[in-house]
Amino acid sequence: MAKARKVIITCAVTGSIHTPSMSPHIPVTPDEIAEAAIGAYEAGASIIHLHARDPENGRPTQAPEVFNQFLPRIKQSTKAVVNITTGGGLGMTVEERMRPAVEFAPEVASLNMGSMNFGIFPMLDRFKDFEHEWERQHLENSRDNVFKNTFKDIETILTTCRGNNTRFEFECYDIGHLYTLAHFLERGIVEPPLFVQSVFGILGGIGQHPEDLMHMRRTADRLFGDQYQWSILGAGRNQIPLATIGASMGSNVRVGIEDSLWLGPGKLAESNAAQVTKMRQVLEGLSLDVATPDEAREMLKLKGGDDVKF
Repeated sequence: MAKARKVIITCAVTGSIHTPSMSPHIPVTPDEIAEAAIGAYEAGASIIHLHARDPENGRPTQAPEVFNQFLPRIKQSTKAVVNITTGGGLGMTVEERMRPAVEFAPEVASLNMGSMNFGIFPMLDRFKDFEHEWERQHLENSRDNVFKNTFKDIETILTTCRGNNTRFEFECYDIGHLYTLAHFLERGIVEPPLFVQSVFGILGGIGQHPEDLMHMRRTADRLFGDQYQWSILGAGRNQIPLATIGASMGSNVRVGIEDSLWLGPGKLAESNAAQVTKMRQVLEGLSLDVATPDEAREMLKLKGGDDVKF
């Protein structure tokens, strides 16, 4: 009997897009982030994708001293693959954004594969009350702010982190981002297997229709053949539906409160673990197996959890 295919679940436990006022369940403090990561791992996530926030006001921060308040605890309490953002928050410099990945040398770091209009201002139509004034301004600023990821920026992050044997979750928000990744592959600056995270539903990037997903898959197959591991990230209410379609087509999946506040229609996710549990139920219903962290390490050819600096 053929063995069931292994699917990697990545969980993005907190991020720079959603502001604390939008849900009481967004992890903000180092303790909350650590607890959310541990809970997601226990629910079945093999990779934990991490941002940090200023515990005083919830602002996105790339200060290594804040990351250092939760990274060791996650490592000690789980076997999860730790994936540190180099995206940071809108408006940060590349030097700011890559500081934690450079200092802590994680097994995986995320890397956005192109500049884009990153429109999160429509949230202002749905959320009226904010705990901190910076939150409203953060959303408003996205009307006139390009999320900058030039070829030079991308190459700087790749070459700087490569010395630590960190591999990357290549976040591709549109078709052109796949071609950018193919450019770096052709130059030998990245090596397979590529971990391609297809991101759907951010205003300014590719949409969230199933046909958009199919187009991304066809293009990635043509550019990378068998040299990549595919994963699906659907923003907002499309998180579970698009991940389900992707998984049925051979993808890995990403969930988490960074990407969606919701567990179902009109129902806020009370934890990252709840989203992981729901996704796991979907995968098992498709007769797929959830990859363990060590299986994910093998699939992505990672250096191992003992070779990090936290």
